[in-house]
Amino acid sequence: MPARIRFAQIAAVAHVTLSYPKRFNAMSRAMWRDLRAVFERIQGMTELRCVLVSGEGGHFCAGGDISEYPGFRFQEPSLRTFHEDEVWGALNAMLGCDVPLVAQIEGNCMGAGVEIASCCDIRLATESARFGAPIARLGFPMAPREAALVAREVGLGTARQMLLEAAVFSAPDMLQRGFLSRIVPDADVGTLARASVQRISQLAPQAARLNKQTLRALMHDQLPMLLTTAYDYADGIEHREGIAAFLEKRAPTF
Repeated sequence: MPARIRFAQIAAVAHVTLSYPKRFNAMSRAMWRDLRAVFERIQGMTELRCVLVSGEGGHFCAGGDISEYPGFRFQEPSLRTFHEDEVWGALNAMLGCDVPLVAQIEGNCMGAGVEIASCCDIRLATESARFGAPIARLGFPMAPREAALVAREVGLGTARQMLLEAAVFSAPDMLQRGFLSRIVPDADVGTLARASVQRISQLAPQAARLNKQTLRALMHDQLPMLLTTAYDYADGIEHREGIAAFLEKRAPTF
């Protein structure tokens, strides 16, 4: 099967699947470009309430498609284009997405997989999942924007071990280090990931989008920029419904 990013929509939930099973879903250049296009599309889909990001065939993502590397990595302009335009373009589209993102992580989550997972809001992993970025064995560093993203999400100490020791961590390790939201049995990951998506989807969607905007502003020290519009939701339908439902002792309808 060709390397691709699969997109499907079921009601108010988008399913984004990294699909290159013969290489454990390693990211090709075309997949990076497709991932960007998918998330730019998702950002404009106002009906969506949650996105589930997963890999095909029992793995999340084993890193980059190394078979492509000799064709562009040895020239500075093409290497820069790859990291700054293709990879960061996709990751930045994920980071800029206001819809909540849930990662369903199985098997290998290496390099590019850690970067993609780092863009997600909730991260569920199987007990057998493995995490790392052992690119030092390939003779090159992690690109600066990607390293900053990973270090922020996994922690600076863990990033140092991944990049300097080529250390690989278990799911319990990454839960303890604060990267994972939850570890689940391998056989139950799909069911429990969908349950998480369903819980999010039942809550107020505009509130979720506003929360993501606020959290993004906090990460970039841009909170003052939000203050002029921070309370524009005052007369909003969701706001009125949520409070009315609480006072009337009923479930809200969002």
